[in-house]
This record gives sequence, C-alpha cells and structure tokens, in this order.
Amino acid sequence: MPELKKGLIENVRPDIRNIKVNQIRAIDTEFRQIDGLLRLTLGEPDFNAPDLVKKAMIDSIQKNHSHYSTARGSEEFRQAAADFLKRNYQLDFDPDTEILTTVGSTEAIFATLSTILKEGDELLAPSPAYPLYEQLAHVNHTKMVYIPTNDTDFVLTPQRLQETIAQHPNARAIVLTYPNNPTGVDYSREQLQQLADVIAKTNLLVVSDEIYSTLNYVGKHISIGSILPEQTVVLNGVSKSHAMTGDRIGFVAAPKELISEIVKIHQFAITAVSNPAMAGATAALNEGDAVTEQMRAEYQQRRDFLIPEFKKLGFDVAAPDGAFYLFLKIPADQNQDDVAFARELAHKALVGVIPGSCFGPGGEGYLRLSYAASESNLKEALARLQKYLAKSPC
Repeated sequence: MPELKKGLIENVRPDIRNIKVNQIRAIDTEFRQIDGLLRLTLGEPDFNAPDLVKKAMIDSIQKNHSHYSTARGSEEFRQAAADFLKRNYQLDFDPDTEILTTVGSTEAIFATLSTILKEGDELLAPSPAYPLYEQLAHVNHTKMVYIPTNDTDFVLTPQRLQETIAQHPNARAIVLTYPNNPTGVDYSREQLQQLADVIAKTNLLVVSDEIYSTLNYVGKHISIGSILPEQTVVLNGVSKSHAMTGDRIGFVAAPKELISEIVKIHQFAITAVSNPAMAGATAALNEGDAVTEQMRAEYQQRRDFLIPEFKKLGFDVAAPDGAFYLFLKIPADQNQDDVAFARELAHKALVGVIPGSCFGPGGEGYLRLSYAASESNLKEALARLQKYLAKSPC
C-alpha cells in the first residue's frame, strides 16, 4: 500500500482537513461491523426501483446511449422534471433554460451552494438540519447559522426568521428542507406564505430542498417556489420518490440567470449525467406516480404503527408530516448523550439508529430512526428495544 510522502499532507487545504466526514455515513459504517445488527440508519428505501424504470434503462443501454449527454441533461429528462413540478406543485419552469440535471440531489445542493456562497457570507438553516449544508458552507468559507426550532415543534416561525436575519446581515441564503430530514416536518401554504413575506423584504435566496416532497402524509406538499419564484432555487430528484438512490439523478429548478451560473460548477465537477440513469428517471417522473403513491401509503402505515409503540417505550415522538424518519426524544431515564446512547443500543440491543446531534445542535438528545425498512425488521427492532430498555440500569 502506498504512503503519502512525509509532509505532503500539508498541501491539502487546512479548512478541508478540518471538515468532518459525513457523520451519518460514519455512524452507519461503524454499526455495519456489528454482527446481527438491525440497521435503521440510512434514508435508503427498502423498495426496488419500479419495473418501468428498469425497462427504460435497459432500452437506453441497448440503444447505445453511452455517449455524453449535454451538461444540463437530456431534453427528455428536463421536460419530465418540468412536467413533474407543474403537475404536482404548480411550478412553471422552462426545461430548456431553468432545469439542470444533477448527480442526485446531493450534487444539486453542492453545485447550488458552491455557486451562491462566498467567503464571509452566512448560510441560514432551521435546526436540526441535514449535515451536508454545514460542511458545504465550510468548503465555501461561509459561516453556518442554525435557527433553533426545538421550542416551536421543529417549525421555523416568521418571527424567529426575522430576528435571525436582523442579527446576521451577512446572510446570503437560507436552506429549507421539507418534509424535513430528520424531523419529518412539512409546511402549510399559510406557514410558507408567512416565511416568504419575511424573505421577500431581503435579498436572501431560498434553497428549497424538496427531495421528500412526494412522501407527504398530511395533504398536498406546497413548494415555496410557487410563492416566491424570483428568490427560490428548488431541488428535487427521484432517489426517495422512486427508490432510485443508486441511480443518482436529481435536478435544480431556478430562474435562468441562476441556472446559467450553477451549470458552470456542475460542468466542471461532473461534465454530464449518465444517460441510462436519466432514461430511467424520465420514465419514473412521467409514468411512476402510482408507484410512488403505493410507497407513500406503505410508509404511512409504518409510521402509524411505530409511533404508539415508541411512546410505550418512553420516547417522546411527534408524528412526522412526511419522509420516512422518526425523530425520537431519548427518555429522561436513559443516557442523554445521544451518540453514546446510539452506540449503546447498537452494541447491546443490536438496533442501529443515528444520533440526533449529527443534525446539528438542535438534534442533541434525540435519535433518528429510518422506517424505510420491512415490517418484520421494524417489529424485531421494537422487540429488541423493549427487551433492552426493560433491563436497562438507567
């Protein structure tokens, strides 16, 4: 195995060396080493991609679509994305100039934030929040500013947003993720309108991460892009909606002036997206609504089954509005160090969950459990937790 010449590690940017690896992935990798563990860690649908997706990908391969796509992605996929946004969320985007295809929503986040953030800026996000935002803020020499929501049922209020903006004049953008990872909170039209009224008085950009938008249990998902189109970048994709996490297709929808800049970062990093994957994603968005609804209904059944069971175990948990996570408040009689308690459950109860502090300061004292798992595995996890907590010395 080669070793780096002594001293050459100093050539790596110090700020990059100080960035943490993805803590969700790190915890999952650690727990994978435990024999017999039930992993409820990652946001990985337990369904397989629909047959219509597989057929479209096979057809693409057989038609020798192995050459470069355009940087923005195939015309067919961008049209499908525009139609999907119009059909579901009443968003109007020109597929030629206002849609960019990305390698999953992760690259959509990366390309967008790398385009709009500069040294000295601040990036706002309600906390708890998906950890990628903070690390990309650091990459771009930007300060992450978390807005606490623990005392408002994990909902960002217009009052708190207004106060935060006043205290942070260097704020460049705010990231809104809804349904939220990890809390599952979604926003009503009225709530979004109140936030938009505050943001409209500023030059903030809204980066609206709506990757879980189809997995909503409380009504129709509303995009803030339909309320504040001139200040919103909408991010979405097929990973969660169509169980296509490994195919890595996402997209950015924004005013053409922004897309023209974001595509530069995308092109330098990626060049172009896989044609067979785009073909599958095109079929998913055009023909897969019924499949998505079947998945959503199954997730809702799991949610409704799990919530009363965890309450019996002493966890405080609110019903998530969407996505497929439970954000569990650790019982008062248990170890309140969420990292230590998650490791305790992994090694002694053989149930793997993610510590809430992986999602920023607002997640301390919580655990995130993914119920994108089979009913049998969820029941077994409950049985193991019940057995362990019953004899826990805490």
